[in-house]
Amino acid sequence: MGNFRSLAAIFLVIAVIPFQCMGVTIGGDVGYYLVDSSPSGADVHFDGQYQGTTPVTIQVYSSGTPGHTVSVSMAGYQTWTQSLSGNPGAGETIPIMAVLEPLVRYGSFSITSNPSGAAIYLNGNYQGSAPITIPNLLPGTYTIRADYPGYEPGSITDSVIAGQVTVEHFTLKRILRSGSVTVISTPSGAYIYMDGEYEGRTPLTINNINPGTHTIELDASGYYDWKTTVSVTDGSSQVVTATLSPYPVTSTGWIEISSKPTGASIFLDGVLRGQTPAQGGHTIQGVAPGDHTVRLQLAGYQDYAAAVNVQASATSYVAASLSPTPISTVTPATGTLSVASAPSGANVYMDNLLEGISPVTLPGIPPGTHSVRLQLLGYREWSMEIQVTAGVITPVNAILEPTPTVQPTKAGIIPLGALGALIILILLRKG
Repeated sequence: MGNFRSLAAIFLVIAVIPFQCMGVTIGGDVGYYLVDSSPSGADVHFDGQYQGTTPVTIQVYSSGTPGHTVSVSMAGYQTWTQSLSGNPGAGETIPIMAVLEPLVRYGSFSITSNPSGAAIYLNGNYQGSAPITIPNLLPGTYTIRADYPGYEPGSITDSVIAGQVTVEHFTLKRILRSGSVTVISTPSGAYIYMDGEYEGRTPLTINNINPGTHTIELDASGYYDWKTTVSVTDGSSQVVTATLSPYPVTSTGWIEISSKPTGASIFLDGVLRGQTPAQGGHTIQGVAPGDHTVRLQLAGYQDYAAAVNVQASATSYVAASLSPTPISTVTPATGTLSVASAPSGANVYMDNLLEGISPVTLPGIPPGTHSVRLQLLGYREWSMEIQVTAGVITPVNAILEPTPTVQPTKAGIIPLGALGALIILILLRKG
């Protein structure tokens, strides 16, 4: 019996020693730490001991040694650590919230569409045409919209996760149309544009047209453009017949240029010749026969260049589909000028080189100071030194002053005072 008591005493001493080493008094009152995190499910270590995943409640003796360390960790996030002074009181619960910072702060969207080329908007802001990657997005929820002419718009709400690429694809539904128009021309083979969109060549029946008023334009080499409007009703079928008028015989030719999207600046052999219109094409007249180079520029799109052969009394056609400028995560080495004027239509010179007609956007400008000059007939010349910064669109707004009109003086009339003095001088001489 004595041996048994001795063993029991030894066991009690062994059991108490760890708690004394931790500064805990057995049987004392207890308090609690409630440890949670955002995001939840993180691993929790308390004084170096694993306690589970958040949210977790940790029991602490109020009479124990004060001062503790809590550490919260999760894969893909920075470890969160905090030192705690004192202990919770008996029955007290102290909440601890750890907001974890991701190791990678940004994510991205990769967006495609069918048909390809849909306009993509992120939270209502235009981003470009699909396929497109939108980088450097903070984690969170975004709304993406895809628009394409002739199709119902698509919308998706999805989240960006730090360090990940979220892939989205839009399959857009074509808008059903209900009318038809058959277009016939003399001569045949003319290019047909309906509401500015190319449809094919005559003779042609265009089906599934939305009810309403539509514009039909015909273009043919060597003939003047022909245009009309048609009113389409649900289920109607119409025939449009056009007789094209030939151009007069001439020693020069024409180039008709269109682009998608429209509004691109047109350069013929390096000389600015206008912009592509919203509908149809822009015709450059009086072009000498031979080979020429047509170049198109539009902000946000890659430059387009094409070799064109022109023949006398004939029209050559350029239909350009512009490709969006790839989005790069590399810091751009050039800046952009956005030049506008009141009134508009002024020739815009940068560093004494003609760059376009206001309003115009001039991309790819080296950083530094540049001279911008605007000229418009009937207005004073406007000029200013502009500082261009890489990766920044710098606005330039010029208010042009009209050239003052000089009032001519009346010639041949001698002022009254001078006339009187002259008479007196003549009389003195006679006397």
